[in-house]
Amino acid sequence: MSGSFPRMHVSLYVADIAATVNFYTSFFGQPAAKVKKGYAKYMLNSPSLVISFVENADKVQPQFGHLGFQTETLEEMTNSLEKMKSMGLTVREEMGTNCCFARQDKFWIADPDGHQWEVYYFHEDVEFNDPHYTTEEASACCSPSDEAGGSCEPNKEPIKEKVNLANLSEQKCEPGSGCC
Repeated sequence: MSGSFPRMHVSLYVADIAATVNFYTSFFGQPAAKVKKGYAKYMLNSPSLVISFVENADKVQPQFGHLGFQTETLEEMTNSLEKMKSMGLTVREEMGTNCCFARQDKFWIADPDGHQWEVYYFHEDVEFNDPHYTTEEASACCSPSDEAGGSCEPNKEPIKEKVNLANLSEQKCEPGSGCC
């Protein structure tokens, strides 16, 4: 295998392929490269991404985390935000936030199955998170929540355990344990 990866591929399960195609055609600003019964694929050039959707409502799991795009300029992020709004898509803005120890301007958008997308412009690394992300009531994850206090996954309590950074190498996160 060569040392480069010219294009990333992601595949997500969805409940309704038609609703998914309608959403992603708007979100990506281009039609699907392939649409078949229960399947759709988009091939993006910038960034290089192949993303496919397989209709299987029983396997939809939108709370796996989130997906996102980092823009090269603040103007690109702002233009993308305005484009989403002009198409009537619901967005959640977070401007000037310090999340994941970086100062960012961003917005969030969810597809019909609840898969969260973050579109952001990175300003600079910082040594602290926004208090919204550091309070005990806040989520331990940098992903939006519809409820005050946040949570990594719906119907789960926010993580309130403080992590001892000195012992971090000794800690193990088991699948489904709530560790981020």
